[in-house]
Amino acid sequence: MSTSLLHGAGLGLRRELLPALEAQVPEGIGFFELAPENWMGLGGLYARRLRQLTERHAFACHGLSLSLGGPRPLDVGLLKDIRGFMDTHGIALYTEHLSWCGDEAGHLYDLLPLPLTEEAVHHAAKRIRQAQDVLGRRIGIENTSTYLVPPGAEMDEAAFVAAVVREADCLLHLDVNNVHVNSVNHGFDALAYLDALPLDRVAYMHVAGHHVKPDGLLVDTHGAEVIDPVWSLLQAAYERCGPVPTCLERDFHIPPLAELMPELMRIRQLQQQVENAPTAQRKAA
Repeated sequence: MSTSLLHGAGLGLRRELLPALEAQVPEGIGFFELAPENWMGLGGLYARRLRQLTERHAFACHGLSLSLGGPRPLDVGLLKDIRGFMDTHGIALYTEHLSWCGDEAGHLYDLLPLPLTEEAVHHAAKRIRQAQDVLGRRIGIENTSTYLVPPGAEMDEAAFVAAVVREADCLLHLDVNNVHVNSVNHGFDALAYLDALPLDRVAYMHVAGHHVKPDGLLVDTHGAEVIDPVWSLLQAAYERCGPVPTCLERDFHIPPLAELMPELMRIRQLQQQVENAPTAQRKAA
């Protein structure tokens, strides 16, 4: 499979969904996404079940543990394993988070924010270029949800993401829910954030639900339905970027496959609105 075969609305592959997907993949699912760390070490039955799906459907890889902004040396061994896994299954696109998740003491099992500084731009971009060299392909970098801004910021988040993407010469993985979550938690305008990004680099998108804490803090859980403000922001992103392949993330409180299909169909409906609109009606990126 190649990146060009990613189209429409995709769904994160979860083991709970395997029986339903093996019985029949609904027509509205254009591709699947998986975390290679969760699948590439498996053998036996699960490996065979995955291979049957990757032989018939397009897939994207979304990493969880590379820690692109972290202090430890980049895990080249992990990258080589991911490259072999992607080659085996014919997967062209790999994306990761613009964050860090480990230090000298080990893996921290969380996606932590980077300082919004020029030094951090150079550090992250250098590591992304190294990752691209090992993987033999350009990768997509995802804007992450954050719950604090490290001290000493020299720029805002959108400017930081844009600077890293340009310096690394990589692709942009736009997570629309993360933009909404951060805009509420940190008090910025979500549309202005979109317009500050290098939208010509957007190759892939995420949309998801989140949890609202009693104090109003939004937490990116991927455990609920997508809400109306996020749908509106997704539509605005399509108007700027075109109908980029978009994955629905659902990692917790996973309902039966049939209950996820309306959200997948809504993604596809928004994409088709842009596909059917005259180019002149699209907003300039």
